[in-house]
Amino acid sequence: MAIDGMNHFTVLTHDLEATKGFYIGVLGLQEGFRPALGFPGAWLYAGGQPVLHIIAGRALPPDPRGVLDHMAFSASDLPATTAKLKAAGINYDLRRQNQSGTWQLFCFDPSGARVELDFDSTESAGAT
Repeated sequence: MAIDGMNHFTVLTHDLEATKGFYIGVLGLQEGFRPALGFPGAWLYAGGQPVLHIIAGRALPPDPRGVLDHMAFSASDLPATTAKLKAAGINYDLRRQNQSGTWQLFCFDPSGARVELDFDSTESAGAT
Protein backbone atom coordinates (compact mmCIF):
# COMPACT_ATOMS: atom_id res chain seq x y z
CA MET A 1 0.00 0.00 0.00
CA ALA A 2 1.14 3.54 -0.72
CA ILE A 3 -0.44 6.89 0.03
CA ASP A 4 -0.38 9.01 -3.12
CA GLY A 5 -1.63 12.30 -1.68
CA MET A 6 -4.40 13.98 0.25
CA ASN A 7 -7.87 13.55 -1.25
CA HIS A 8 -10.10 15.90 0.76
CA PHE A 9 -11.05 17.27 4.15
CA THR A 10 -14.59 17.17 5.53
CA VAL A 11 -15.97 19.86 7.81
CA LEU A 12 -19.24 19.87 9.71
CA THR A 13 -21.27 23.06 9.87
CA HIS A 14 -24.37 24.45 11.51
CA ASP A 15 -24.73 27.00 8.67
CA LEU A 16 -24.14 25.59 5.19
CA GLU A 17 -24.58 28.90 3.35
CA ALA A 18 -22.20 30.85 5.61
CA THR A 19 -19.59 28.10 5.36
CA LYS A 20 -19.90 27.95 1.56
CA GLY A 21 -19.68 31.76 1.49
CA PHE A 22 -16.39 31.65 3.39
CA TYR A 23 -14.72 28.98 1.28
CA ILE A 24 -16.13 30.16 -2.07
CA GLY A 25 -16.50 33.92 -1.64
CA VAL A 26 -13.44 34.58 0.49
CA LEU A 27 -10.99 31.75 -0.28
CA GLY A 28 -11.96 31.19 -3.92
CA LEU A 29 -12.88 27.50 -3.96
CA GLN A 30 -15.57 26.49 -6.45
CA GLU A 31 -18.71 24.47 -5.79
CA GLY A 32 -18.92 21.42 -8.01
CA PHE A 33 -20.54 18.05 -8.48
CA ARG A 34 -21.67 16.23 -5.34
CA PRO A 35 -23.50 12.92 -5.55
CA ALA A 36 -26.94 12.57 -3.93
CA LEU A 37 -25.83 11.46 -0.49
CA GLY A 38 -29.11 11.85 1.38
CA PHE A 39 -27.99 14.70 3.64
CA PRO A 40 -27.26 18.40 3.07
CA GLY A 41 -23.79 19.50 2.11
CA ALA A 42 -21.49 20.65 -0.65
CA TRP A 43 -18.27 19.62 -2.37
CA LEU A 44 -15.82 22.43 -3.06
CA TYR A 45 -13.11 22.20 -5.69
CA ALA A 46 -9.63 23.61 -6.32
CA GLY A 47 -7.79 22.88 -9.55
CA GLY A 48 -10.61 20.61 -10.71
CA GLN A 49 -10.36 18.38 -7.62
CA PRO A 50 -12.92 18.12 -4.79
CA VAL A 51 -10.71 19.15 -1.86
CA LEU A 52 -13.32 20.08 0.76
CA HIS A 53 -16.56 18.33 1.66
CA ILE A 54 -19.02 20.22 3.83
CA ILE A 55 -21.69 18.37 5.81
CA ALA A 56 -24.65 20.19 7.36
CA GLY A 57 -27.33 18.94 9.69
CA ARG A 58 -25.20 16.89 12.07
CA ALA A 59 -24.37 17.80 15.64
CA LEU A 60 -21.09 19.68 15.97
CA PRO A 61 -18.53 18.42 18.48
CA PRO A 62 -17.97 20.58 21.60
CA ASP A 63 -14.49 21.55 20.31
CA PRO A 64 -14.87 22.45 16.61
CA ARG A 65 -11.33 21.28 15.85
CA GLY A 66 -11.61 17.88 17.54
CA VAL A 67 -8.29 16.10 17.03
CA LEU A 68 -7.62 17.88 13.72
CA ASP A 69 -5.70 21.09 14.40
CA HIS A 70 -6.11 22.70 10.98
CA MET A 71 -6.33 22.20 7.23
CA ALA A 72 -3.84 23.92 4.92
CA PHE A 73 -4.22 25.10 1.33
CA SER A 74 -1.58 26.35 -1.08
CA ALA A 75 -2.58 29.86 -2.12
CA SER A 76 -1.46 32.85 -4.17
CA ASP A 77 -1.90 36.63 -4.12
CA LEU A 78 -1.40 37.36 -0.43
CA PRO A 79 -2.35 41.07 -0.65
CA ALA A 80 -5.68 40.29 -2.35
CA THR A 81 -6.38 37.54 0.17
CA THR A 82 -5.76 39.74 3.20
CA ALA A 83 -7.93 42.46 1.61
CA LYS A 84 -10.79 39.96 1.14
CA LEU A 85 -10.48 38.72 4.71
CA LYS A 86 -10.50 42.29 6.06
CA ALA A 87 -13.51 43.22 3.91
CA ALA A 88 -15.36 40.17 5.25
CA GLY A 89 -14.45 41.06 8.85
CA ILE A 90 -12.42 37.87 9.31
CA ASN A 91 -9.51 38.05 11.75
CA TYR A 92 -6.29 36.33 10.74
CA ASP A 93 -2.74 35.74 11.93
CA LEU A 94 0.05 36.13 9.36
CA ARG A 95 3.42 34.53 10.02
CA ARG A 96 6.58 33.89 8.05
CA GLN A 97 8.35 30.54 8.39
CA ASN A 98 11.89 31.08 9.60
CA GLN A 99 13.80 28.84 7.19
CA SER A 100 11.68 28.69 4.03
CA GLY A 101 10.21 32.19 4.19
CA THR A 102 6.78 30.81 3.32
CA TRP A 103 3.94 33.09 4.39
CA GLN A 104 1.40 31.29 6.59
CA LEU A 105 -1.99 32.87 7.16
CA PHE A 106 -4.28 31.34 9.79
CA CYS A 107 -7.99 32.06 10.23
CA PHE A 108 -11.19 30.26 11.23
CA ASP A 109 -14.20 29.31 9.12
CA PRO A 110 -17.75 30.09 10.33
CA SER A 111 -17.99 26.77 12.21
CA GLY A 112 -14.64 27.20 13.99
CA ALA A 113 -12.40 25.04 11.80
CA ARG A 114 -8.86 26.45 11.67
CA VAL A 115 -7.64 27.13 8.13
CA GLU A 116 -4.05 27.75 7.00
CA LEU A 117 -3.21 29.39 3.68
CA ASP A 118 0.39 29.01 2.49
CA PHE A 119 1.87 31.62 0.14
CA ASP A 120 5.20 31.50 -1.69
CA SER A 121 8.11 33.22 0.01
CA THR A 122 8.53 35.54 -2.99
CA GLU A 123 5.11 37.14 -2.41
CA SER A 124 4.87 40.55 -0.81
CA ALA A 125 2.83 40.79 2.36
CA GLY A 126 1.59 44.19 1.25
CA ALA A 127 -0.38 46.20 3.79
CA THR A 128 -1.45 43.50 6.21
